Amino acid sequence: MGNHHGRHHKNNRPPQYNYGPYSGNSAPTIPSPIGNYGPYSGNSAPTVSNPIGNSNMGLHLPYGHVDLSLRGLAGQAEGFGRCAVGGLNGAVYRVTTLADDGPGSLRDGCRRKEPLWIIFEVSGTIELSSYLNVSSYKTVDGRGQRIKFTGKGLRLKDCEHVIICNLIFEGGRGHDIDGIQIKPNSKHIWIDRCSLSDYDDGLIDITRQSTDITISRCHFSNHDKTMLIGADPSHTGDRCIRVTIHHCFFDGSRQRHPRVRFGRVHLYNNYTRNWGIYAVCASVESQVYSQCNIYEAGQKKVAFKYYTEKNTLYSCFVSRHLTIPWSVLAALDRKVICLLLELSRV
Repeated sequence: MGNHHGRHHKNNRPPQYNYGPYSGNSAPTIPSPIGNYGPYSGNSAPTVSNPIGNSNMGLHLPYGHVDLSLRGLAGQAEGFGRCAVGGLNGAVYRVTTLADDGPGSLRDGCRRKEPLWIIFEVSGTIELSSYLNVSSYKTVDGRGQRIKFTGKGLRLKDCEHVIICNLIFEGGRGHDIDGIQIKPNSKHIWIDRCSLSDYDDGLIDITRQSTDITISRCHFSNHDKTMLIGADPSHTGDRCIRVTIHHCFFDGSRQRHPRVRFGRVHLYNNYTRNWGIYAVCASVESQVYSQCNIYEAGQKKVAFKYYTEKNTLYSCFVSRHLTIPWSVLAALDRKVICLLLELSRV
């Protein structure tokens, strides 16, 4: 992990550069930070007296030049998720009810197979009774309305080219319930200008070979395990993961801003304050490039943490196809694990 402070410039397309030991993995150039976080005004970050970048440049709304054009948003993402087109080439689907399912509902639009640009003609809370699965080539565009999800969250499973914009996620309940769950094998995803808080598991989880994802201008608060990237120490398939996180506000959430295994993550122009354990954590072959971020500690002073996870023996179990749950393995004594390994060789 590194933390770079210096001049940065804005271009329409990022240049090629060497990302750690890898070459040819382009990452975005860094625009000046702006004070707009979350899906609506009022979630703004505290004023910074000397913002990074050109002090003569006035603050402006992100994508202000395209927000008046419905489909102009597509193509505005930066970083690893910049190729996401969402429902650019599809029809417009109008959500006319806050019901969990049925005609005119968001769930009805998201399950359809054809590309769709989904907009809302209503404002309010959608109480989800189960995960809402979003299929490929969809844009869920909450601009112009105030749409809040509660109960469960969105699941991006085996899909590609999805844009999620201007939504609120608050109060998700149940085992393994995340605000936005991205797994497995999903790619070209852009999560933009969303507000997420108070879920029983994570706010955003990116695991199981999901890659080429950008998370931008989101507000995270009132939560413990904020963002997980990479499933567990045995899941080496997550080496493909690439995620960009920029202009996000981690507002007093306890940990995982993010927590990374295996993947390559570029963090820039984020503001993280008053965490409860650590700000950013890496382990198991992960690479985190922290550039032009602000970390404002409260009582806990450790901003960056590296965990050495004991994954060697666990990986042996996976490679030998033993049907022992990960939760059980994690609780086993080392001597018991060694004995089981010996038995597996018989």
